Amino acid sequence: MDAGLSRADAADRVQGSESKMSRVERGQVGVKQRDVVDLLDLYNFTEPQQRKLFIEMASGTTKPGWWKKFHEALPDWFQSYVGLEEAASLIRTYESQFVPGLLQTEEYARTVIAAGRQDGKVEERVELRMQRQQRFARQEEKAKLWAVVDEAAARRPVGKPEVMRKQWQRLLDLVESSNIILQIIPFAAGAHAAEATSFTILRYPYEHLHDVVYLEHLTGKVLLETSDHTEVYAKAITNLSVAADSPEATKERLRSMIKDLDEA
Repeated sequence: MDAGLSRADAADRVQGSESKMSRVERGQVGVKQRDVVDLLDLYNFTEPQQRKLFIEMASGTTKPGWWKKFHEALPDWFQSYVGLEEAASLIRTYESQFVPGLLQTEEYARTVIAAGRQDGKVEERVELRMQRQQRFARQEEKAKLWAVVDEAAARRPVGKPEVMRKQWQRLLDLVESSNIILQIIPFAAGAHAAEATSFTILRYPYEHLHDVVYLEHLTGKVLLETSDHTEVYAKAITNLSVAADSPEATKERLRSMIKDLDEA
């Protein structure tokens, strides 16, 4: 909330540190209901229904998320991302290397993960990836996924041809869901808005929570939360979706890819 108060002001109100407030804001630690009430009072936030919503949200933040059981297989920075992803109502992602993790088959995911893991935790990572997908299959969930994928990423051979065939068929099946949109940027589109950078934008169902942009590298993540940064990526993914095939044309491209593979 734009109340003209610093993080130090908020930390003082809940008798904590600026470091603690930073971790709370990034979803890395839970927050007590009493602290939420104090902060809402500090910000002079009085709207009854919204106050109730924020307080109810806080009641679950001190409970471990379901993904915590995978802590031995995951770095801390990725555990915090999964928590942010789980709370998002809209996930927009651009992928330049592989099919997005939330759309991968188990066989495809296992092959990708095994190629980059040296610690023997492949199956745990695969299981986590499959569980992250489940919220999009539950009819009661409001979460939506909009994925824009470079054709090179969609076609890149991962495992045997049958793995790719199942993956492409899986994409065709998933895009029949009302909460999943997939677009492929064809080679013919040439250079485009984010040619070499995969990224994800997380949007939340609460008016006062800003979008978060997630970027991943070999040893960690980068989270961008200020509007100066997030607006650049929002514009980029809009331009990418314009450059890409429409959802219907993407289905036709996938069918053609499967047909070509079957006839090879």
